[in-house]
This record gives sequence, C-alpha cells and structure tokens, in this order.
Amino acid sequence: MSYAELAEAARGQMGNCKACRVCDGRACRNCIPGPGAKGTGMVAIRNYDAWQSVMLHMDTIHEPYLPDTSVTLFGRKLSLPVMVGPLGDVNRHYGPKYDMETYNDVMLRAAAGAGSLGWTGDGLAASLHEGACRAISGLDGCGICTIKPWSKDVVRDKLRIALTAHPVAVAMDIDGAGLPFLKGQQPPAGAKGVSQLREIAKACHAADTPFVLKGIMTERGAEKAMKAGADGIVVSNHGGRVQDGVEATATVLPEISRAVGDDLVVLVDGGIRSGVDVFRALALGANAVLMCRPFVVAVYGGGGQGVMDLLAQLQGELADTMEMCGAETVSDITDDLVSW
Repeated sequence: MSYAELAEAARGQMGNCKACRVCDGRACRNCIPGPGAKGTGMVAIRNYDAWQSVMLHMDTIHEPYLPDTSVTLFGRKLSLPVMVGPLGDVNRHYGPKYDMETYNDVMLRAAAGAGSLGWTGDGLAASLHEGACRAISGLDGCGICTIKPWSKDVVRDKLRIALTAHPVAVAMDIDGAGLPFLKGQQPPAGAKGVSQLREIAKACHAADTPFVLKGIMTERGAEKAMKAGADGIVVSNHGGRVQDGVEATATVLPEISRAVGDDLVVLVDGGIRSGVDVFRALALGANAVLMCRPFVVAVYGGGGQGVMDLLAQLQGELADTMEMCGAETVSDITDDLVSW
C-alpha cells in the first residue's frame, strides 16, 4: 500500500490524529495529547515547509547504474538511511487500537524485516520502557531504545534494563523534559549537564553500546554532545512538541554537520515525509533520518506490512532521486546537489 492508502485505512482510528494524506502539522497544531506541536503549532509546520524549500540539482548525464541506498550506522548495515523514530505512549496520543507493547513489537519486527531499525520511546509508566527493551531483546538487539532525561537514579535503572537488551544503541532525548505532559510529574525529568551525560556515555561504552543524544539544534549543543562522549546526535526539535518558536531542523542541519565533521554520526528528524526529503537531508549533512508520525499512521493503517510498505516507498523515491541527480551511492549525495 502507498502512504496515501495507509492514511486512508488508518483515518478515524487514531484518536486526535487525522491521518492526513500529507502529514505537515497543520491539521493537528497544538493538539497534545495527540500528534501536534506545542503552542502555535508552527514548528511542526516549519519543519515540513523547510525541506520543501531545498531545491535539487538534476544531473542525468551519467552511465547507467542501479542506485545503492544502503548505509552503515553503528556497525549495522541498513537497506536505506531511514529509521522509525521513537514513540513513548501510543494510547495517550493515538488512541486504543494498539497498546505500547504491541505497537513496538509490530514496528520493530517490520523495520528489521525491511533492513532498517526501529527506535523505541519512553514514558511516565515504567512498563513502557521495560516492554520496549523486551521487544528489542527478542529481536537480538535489533533496535535503538530511548530514555528520557529523568533523575539520576531513574536513568541508572532504565539504562541497566536497556543495556541488558543489547540494543544497537541507546539514545536520550534530552529535550524531552519540555514535553507538556511530563511537567511536574513523577518520575521527574529535567536538564542534564555535560558531566552527567558523560557518565551515561561511559556506562554505554562499558557495555560496547553507542550513545546518541537526541534534541540537538545548535552548533554549541553539538559541541557539548562531543564533550559528553556521545557517538551520535539527532538534530531534532522533537517535532515542535517541546518548544514553540524554534527553527526548522533543515535550517540548522548544515552548520551542525560542519561543526562535528566525521566525529559523530549525524541524524535528523522533523517533517521528513518522502524519499526526496531523505535525499535533501543527506545532502545537507545527515548520515540518515528518523521518521515517526508517518510510521504510526502506517502501523494503524496496515500493521507490520504497512511499515514495510512505507519503507519500500521511501527507498524507491530515494533511489529515483539519486538516479536523476547523478548519485550512485548514498555517499555521493553531497551539498552541491541541492540549494535553497
């Protein structure tokens, strides 16, 4: 099924999510709980619009080739540079059709079956993280688990559970403390300094597991991530859900990518909706992208097959764009192939 067909099948089953044919943040602005962005809702819209303003440079004079969309991240070869982003509480935000454990099982298995990776989320209920780690463990570690910036003791306990699952990597969405539904809750979530993050990175490295910081939006933040010992970052404003009035991820990606060079794996999310957008992100300096909301629609509209169908659609769109722009491999997608 195409994404449009998956959205049609999911519509009416997703709580406050409208399962829009184009997931651009307009229909769900300021809809939390639900998929919307905080405040005016403009950050999610800005994320989507920014990618559309990046123009491609076509170059069709080249020898025939079959584009190679594969990429290696954290020692794992993926069929395409797209991973399924983390979701913390599917019931709260998308309705009762799936509980979190079932959603994670369906999503992770389908992503792995398509040669990609799924990321799992975290939430107030301890069972959300525990179930996510069980699902990853059941797939021989084929997934990346995300931990929110809880208090030190809570992070320690959740990290121990995560590392026992032997995931491809452990991530922390450091901007997650800004989520409206976490404010003033138990366990507490809050800011983390470089020294605190360094201790988490050391624990991951002791288990031979990469550590990724999600929520980087400035060159300064990327430099702090390097000082903290992170192996990768996700350029992300949490889909606009943690702070209104910030820039689009596409806008800040190039400067952040230049700042870290080859020292960190650079991932990006926020408004990426097509294989063309994936090409744009790679050209602006990302090694791969995360997409969340469209894959929730895919699960609700088509289950595991929906996830695989969407990944196949994105891979086909990316391959077509690579052929039309003269890029035989992902490493050939460079900044001279796009302009603003």
